[in-house]
Amino acid sequence: MFMFLFLVVALAVVVAAVTLAVVGGGESAPLQDAPPERLDDPLPPDRPVGRADVEALRFPLAVRGYRMAEVDDALGRLGAEIAERDSRIADLEAALAGARAARAVSDERTEGDHR
Repeated sequence: MFMFLFLVVALAVVVAAVTLAVVGGGESAPLQDAPPERLDDPLPPDRPVGRADVEALRFPLAVRGYRMAEVDDALGRLGAEIAERDSRIADLEAALAGARAARAVSDERTEGDHR
């Protein structure tokens, strides 16, 4: 019987302490929400995202977390695909510039022949 009363009193003290801490906390208001942990976005706002930007990107951990290896694998794949895309775009732009230069030379020759 003594143990039961002790447990009831201890439970009442704990409930009262938690209630006072939450309701009557230091500023006579309920506890404020903690500011959420946000990603400090290191991605460049003034230029296209590159492979190095993706590889340097790190996400904050949450209470439930995430599987870091899976996210790192996904970011690695994205970085590789961005690098491949950038290389392909550079090749196409070089080919286009070459075709435009060849056309300009051809147009100049054609105009010279008509004179």
